[in-house]
Amino acid sequence: MIYKVLRAAEWEAFQRQGETAGAPVDLTDGYIHFSTADQLPGTLVRHFAGEADLYLIACDPAALSPDLRWEPARGGALFPHLYRPLRMVDVASAAPVAPGSTNPDEAAP
Repeated sequence: MIYKVLRAAEWEAFQRQGETAGAPVDLTDGYIHFSTADQLPGTLVRHFAGEADLYLIACDPAALSPDLRWEPARGGALFPHLYRPLRMVDVASAAPVAPGSTNPDEAAP
């Protein structure tokens, strides 16, 4: 699985609309940022520290191809980037992130 972290308002809008182009950073960059389970703690610390009401969206990377690309990002690591809107049918599961969690086992749905 790969993971997308959304703020509560972003998750609610996604559910209402049935698809999302992502968070503001995704709109700016032109693709939806995902993280692997190993990358998720760094993503939570770097981009969501101190935030509450976060949701972790899990997706099967095979279901997102051919629009999913693995590209170098933080420290040269390959991160999954989705070059199309994320649709509710793409979501395998979703769950709230435990407050202050950086452990994917605690945050993962």
